[in-house]
Amino acid sequence: MFKIEHVAIWVKDLEKMKNFYQTYFSADSNELYNNERAQFTSYFLSFKDGCRLELMHKPEILDNHDALHIEFTGFVHIAISLGSSNLVDELTEQLREDGYEIVREPRTTGDGYYESVVLDPEGNKIELTI
Repeated sequence: MFKIEHVAIWVKDLEKMKNFYQTYFSADSNELYNNERAQFTSYFLSFKDGCRLELMHKPEILDNHDALHIEFTGFVHIAISLGSSNLVDELTEQLREDGYEIVREPRTTGDGYYESVVLDPEGNKIELTI
């Protein structure tokens, strides 16, 4: 059986991003990996279902100039299942209160998903769903 083992994203601030995913999504982190020769550092964050997110940093990686309201090919968002519509509503509101941007308010989509879309500290889209 095949499954996606992990997804990786380049980040500017490893600690800030790690803390965000730990705080709001109960992710567990390994110890910081540091390759001084390559100037590469990373964390693997593990979620309860076994999926992992790798946060990677290297000083020379260029910023993404993806515009929030203009779509491009490639990966679009991370969807995180919270288990209920109430939890989607509650976490969306908590993130708003804590100063994070809400891109789409909680709603039922045309294909029947209940979701909202928020931005993490570096502007990556996170779809909160049941």
